[in-house]
Amino acid sequence: MKIVAAIREMQDIARGQRLKGDTIGFVPTMGFLHEGHLSLIRLAKSRADKIITSIFVNPTQFGPGEDFSRYPRNLKGDTQLADSAGSDYLFVPEGADIYPEGYGTFVQVEEMTAVLEGKSRPTHFRGVTTVVAKLLNIIQPDVAVFGQKDAQQVVVIKKMVRDLNMGVEIVVGPIVREPDGLAMSSRNVYLSPTERTESRVLYQSLLQARDLVLKGERRGSVVIDAMKKTISTVPSAAIDYISVSDPETLRDISTIKEGSSVLVSLAVRFGTTRLIDNILLTIS
Repeated sequence: MKIVAAIREMQDIARGQRLKGDTIGFVPTMGFLHEGHLSLIRLAKSRADKIITSIFVNPTQFGPGEDFSRYPRNLKGDTQLADSAGSDYLFVPEGADIYPEGYGTFVQVEEMTAVLEGKSRPTHFRGVTTVVAKLLNIIQPDVAVFGQKDAQQVVVIKKMVRDLNMGVEIVVGPIVREPDGLAMSSRNVYLSPTERTESRVLYQSLLQARDLVLKGERRGSVVIDAMKKTISTVPSAAIDYISVSDPETLRDISTIKEGSSVLVSLAVRFGTTRLIDNILLTIS
């Protein structure tokens, strides 16, 4: 696997691969890789000839007081893991190259970025869509792979790609979980031993929502209240939001209809660590 830092070199490599007739798969990450990321690299490998993985802790998607400066980083370990998963190139641009002095252009997806994560983190998605648009423009992949754990991000990026006529297929990989159900996340490293044990309640509450819906509950408010009651039994848990929404528009669903799909998502803090998770349900 080749490590590339310069944007122009990455563009030249990607262009050369395309001229050879190779398809390109792209997996953007912020690093501190875990099995969830590696599953995305392997998924990309099954869909394209050459795989580019990027590592860039994007400052514009962090709000004031968030964890940009302490976000976990381990380039040496990431290099070994990305290589083992089948990545052909590791793109690690510098912040000053992605956002040079005087930078002032941003990509904004309207409406669906104002709810859920966007309501709690108002500037977050402008940073996400801007950096993803830049990376897609640099690499111009055939396929880009994202994880379902960041469900709203997936929906927002799909809309950006459609609206801006970007010639890339967005592929979504399933959530990878720890044996006790906790969704794998780079931020899990922040949890204390007690918080790590208590964080299991997130997946438990999502399974509770699934069971309620599959048993016939159709009121979104009842599902949310049941999840709140479960999560509130954990001393260190502070609920940011719980939502039952349309998986394509992210609009709240008050009554779940037969034959529809719903996204049940949440954000909860354990001490100073904020975790997100979700489950996608199809009602037959």
